[in-house]
Amino acid sequence: MTHTTHPPAARVDKESTSTRPAPSGSRSGGGVLRRATPWLFLLAPLVLLITFTYVPVANMIYYSFTDWDGVSPEIHLTGTGNYAELFTRPELFRVFFVSLYYLAASVVQIVIALYFATVLSFNLRLRNLFKGILFFPYLINGVAIGFVFLYFFQDGGTLDSVLSWFGAGADHSWLGTPTSANVSLAGVSVWRFTGLNFVLFLGAIQSVPGELYEAAQLDGATRWHQFRHLILPSIKPVVSLSVILAVSGSLSVFEIPYIMTGGATGTTTFVIQTVKLAFQFNKTGLASAAAVVLLLIILLITWIQRRLVPDERVDLV
Repeated sequence: MTHTTHPPAARVDKESTSTRPAPSGSRSGGGVLRRATPWLFLLAPLVLLITFTYVPVANMIYYSFTDWDGVSPEIHLTGTGNYAELFTRPELFRVFFVSLYYLAASVVQIVIALYFATVLSFNLRLRNLFKGILFFPYLINGVAIGFVFLYFFQDGGTLDSVLSWFGAGADHSWLGTPTSANVSLAGVSVWRFTGLNFVLFLGAIQSVPGELYEAAQLDGATRWHQFRHLILPSIKPVVSLSVILAVSGSLSVFEIPYIMTGGATGTTTFVIQTVKLAFQFNKTGLASAAAVVLLLIILLITWIQRRLVPDERVDLV
């Protein structure tokens, strides 16, 4: 019997080949690709954000230090001249008092939205219908709302016709005086934006686990106790967000007063004044300075609000 032997080079060690590490080049290449993957997904949003947000803001800041009229190709730097003019002319800052009407209206709409969000979070009949009714005004275009309520508040219009059914006098000048006009316009903003806050509050309330409501009911908690000790602490971050949106929105109101009154009868807001400076008086540099000041005021108020009411982690379990 003959025996054949294989040379050592021809032997295959399966165990050693199965546990052999991958080449270092392929391992490092995969790690780089894995680290770069999130940035690849963020590339398109970052490009859009930089192009349509940060670049225009940078241009606005640059124009605020010039005397550009928005048309001429020549731009001359004026330093802080626009800001000096802005802070030394009281009539340019007096329009901020109009924002107080909309700030009060924001408080009203937050209270109304929180009330309906709490009520409709429980099991009630036709609650989906009421949800749609409350949110529907927010879906309507602001220009269309302005024209609708322009006829609603005009002398002898819809509101006067409804009031005449109850014996009230007709032909009220709802948009004829600064106080009545601003109150009317602020009421329109309440009607329009309550739905947004309502949806935010309702989503936050529905995110609370149902077991907590059942435990509260077993302990004999009433609806008020559930709202005070369970619902309100759990939606505190959303309430804080709504306050920030309310403050910034009240300072930057534009659509409704511009469409309905054009800023007449004391309804000019800071944004309407800024638009008029840029496109009616061709003072783009001064308008840019006003826009920068408005941006800084909103950022300052937001920072103060976040410092006074910081977000806290709520553990209800």
